[in-house]
Amino acid sequence: MDISIIFSNKQPKYMDIYDQMKTMIINKTLSADEKLPSKRSLAVNLNVSIHTVKEAYEQLASEGYIYGIERSGYFISHYDMEWEQPAILRESKVLKEAPKVQYNFKNGQVDSETFPLNAWLKIYKKHLNADNIANCSWQGDLALREQISLYIKKSKGFSCEADQIFIYSGTQHQLNELCRYFGIVNVAIEEPGFKRATAIFQQNGLPIEYVPIDEKGASIPTKPCQYYYITPAHQFPLGGVMPIERRIELLKWAGEADSYLIEDDYDSEFRYKGSPIPPLAQIDQLERVIYFGTFSKTLMPSLRISYMILPKTLLENFNAFYTDQKTTVSKIDQQVIAEFMESGLYTKHISKMRTLYRKKRLKLIESLQSYLGSEFEIIGDAAGLHIVVKLPNWLNETVAIQLANKVGIAIDPISTSYQLNKKENFVMIGYGAISYEEIEHATSLLASQWKSHHPV
Repeated sequence: MDISIIFSNKQPKYMDIYDQMKTMIINKTLSADEKLPSKRSLAVNLNVSIHTVKEAYEQLASEGYIYGIERSGYFISHYDMEWEQPAILRESKVLKEAPKVQYNFKNGQVDSETFPLNAWLKIYKKHLNADNIANCSWQGDLALREQISLYIKKSKGFSCEADQIFIYSGTQHQLNELCRYFGIVNVAIEEPGFKRATAIFQQNGLPIEYVPIDEKGASIPTKPCQYYYITPAHQFPLGGVMPIERRIELLKWAGEADSYLIEDDYDSEFRYKGSPIPPLAQIDQLERVIYFGTFSKTLMPSLRISYMILPKTLLENFNAFYTDQKTTVSKIDQQVIAEFMESGLYTKHISKMRTLYRKKRLKLIESLQSYLGSEFEIIGDAAGLHIVVKLPNWLNETVAIQLANKVGIAIDPISTSYQLNKKENFVMIGYGAISYEEIEHATSLLASQWKSHHPV
């Protein structure tokens, strides 16, 4: 058998032999059970060393393309199915280029231009040293947990100790750990609700009740459940703020049903209307509330650091369940945040961002009202980093987003947050990432696109 190899001079010669022989085998140029030339014979024909051929053959054999028989040589492996993908799958598909985003109205993003990067880097360099080679406790760095405890007491009005706080790499991570701890139990979540939380419940195979929200937010579950995931400070995605009477109703239900409320307080630092309403965790002082907090909205999403605060009654068993765990969050990043909080820079930054987001929110609402008119109703604007626009009958969510994308405007759907009766007459417009100066022009462009679809 003559085998021709073309050497590329771009990689070791044995790799050229390996690559090209593998292609011959896959393409069936070399047939199953066919005997290959001996190492010496092929080395002579190709004018290479026997060692070079030996390395190529050994690599092919290790991957199963050829097999060796003692004193007989190497043979092409036998196979009953196509090794090669169908041509239609092999060919590189030409994907349509996604429209370039010029105006970012996506939800859950923050203003990157105002982040105190120099101060952050100064602290980061300080903690990037040999003392931080070792990992921290699985529960999280003590310095950060102590700072969170102090911050919670001052800003949220309830007390917790550092050992009640657990640091995680995002809300989904801590929710998943909670699901594993409780096991297969009945759970509940708002409808519509945070789709990533819903996904965690579904992936864990939990029986879920999707509880419809009403004008007061999350209503009372109709079925028994172990825990109920809610967003009372700024209902996600519709944006309502839960009044005190509903909060008390939920706490009463939780006590009577021997259930827990998971209070996801993801962006309550940013409230623009009325007096602050106390979190559920403040009202019952962490008796029936498992509190979720995050640094994604107050600092930056890419940090991937969140925290969970447990009632004391769960601590012993929860710690025992995860006794062999290690933290998944960078110790250095935790220490940087801890010093950032201790120095006062954190509260100073939140205050600055609250002022900026309030200004952006007002500009966005004024621009939407001016360019869109009363046909488009604005709701969920009392807090957070996004508002909701209720679309008129002649425009649905899918078309609204497509029209926006055509002119480089990125907005989010709300229908994906529904699990039962999906509604397609709402869209989310976030104002965290977009600059103040861009808001009016982007809004006028969006309004022009949407109104162009209005039936004559």
